Amino acid sequence: MNRVKHLFSILLLSGLPAIVFSQQPDSVSKKDTIPAYIKGVTPNPNVKPARPADSPYKPDSAARKHHDPRRATLYSTFLPGLGQIYNKKYWKVPLVAAALGIPAYLYFDNKRSYQKAQFAIAVILDHPDSIPGSLLAQVDPLFQHAVEGRNDQGIRSYRNQVRQYQDYSVIFFILFWGLQIVDATVDAHLKEFDVTDQLSLRIAPSSQDMHLSGGGVSLVIDMHQTRPHRLYPNP
Repeated sequence: MNRVKHLFSILLLSGLPAIVFSQQPDSVSKKDTIPAYIKGVTPNPNVKPARPADSPYKPDSAARKHHDPRRATLYSTFLPGLGQIYNKKYWKVPLVAAALGIPAYLYFDNKRSYQKAQFAIAVILDHPDSIPGSLLAQVDPLFQHAVEGRNDQGIRSYRNQVRQYQDYSVIFFILFWGLQIVDATVDAHLKEFDVTDQLSLRIAPSSQDMHLSGGGVSLVIDMHQTRPHRLYPNP
């Protein structure tokens, strides 16, 4: 009987620490650190996970910003040269300005010449008998001699030629406007393209058997990578 009591006491004392520790509050349950997707809940891809304030990880400040080609296209569409500035190709801005400025200047210059020629023709047609001196003074000096001689055909030929140049100016202006948009778009796409100096192109003899193929020339792209050495020299 005493042995049974001693055995019961030992079992009671050995199970007491387990009972005491089981009554301790669970510190992990207070702050659950298991991510939502592990529990079976699909996270929202549009919501970025919040970074704790005491997190030792910081965003990479040296991360490369993405260069958007669509912005370059829109900038060049609404304001020529702005896409080149966005691509940081500042030396292209004067070229764009000249490519669009020259046709624009020629358009307005040809338009003025066309209006002057048109006015000279109107003076001849409105005064078939005699032209008043005050009205003749308003005619451009280039056409005064033709107006006095009633040579409206020469003025008409000049007017038609000037009008043709005016149309050409519009065509070139639209063409150069589109080209600078294409240039900005392509330049933006190639902005993040890795162009390294470790690429080279050379012409070398073919490595095939000269006796079988009769010789040849191959085009070799050298990546400047470390080449393995031969264990045995060529026979």
